[in-house]
Amino acid sequence: MRLCTFILWAVAGACLVFWTLRLASPVEAAMVAVAAPGPVAVDLQALAQVLGAGPAAPTAQAPAAPSRYTLQGLLAGRDSGRGAAVIGVNGQPARAFPVGAQVDQGLVLQSVGVQQARLGPSRQGEATVTLELPIKK
Repeated sequence: MRLCTFILWAVAGACLVFWTLRLASPVEAAMVAVAAPGPVAVDLQALAQVLGAGPAAPTAQAPAAPSRYTLQGLLAGRDSGRGAAVIGVNGQPARAFPVGAQVDQGLVLQSVGVQQARLGPSRQGEATVTLELPIKK
């Protein structure tokens, strides 16, 4: 019984010493400076592969203007207005284009949405081509 009482008082004393030292130490000494993470670099080619971009079937002739482009994937920012689209041009393998990049001669990726990408002659101009993601069943 004496041994149990001694152990109980030893544990109580250790707790008292621990909390006394913990509360007596300055708060600033306990804080550790953390460096902010740097900007994330996006590898657009790796993104295109993750979204399933692969070589497209070759075509015998140049298709009409709206069908020259195939939208194969999107990565859209909700509030930032930024993002990227995986687009194939003239049957070539699809590539990832960030918003504002030139997709083809005279066409810039203006914006991306949930299911579509809009192309136009300039970043702020009117969209001349709207590409929709194919619906998978």
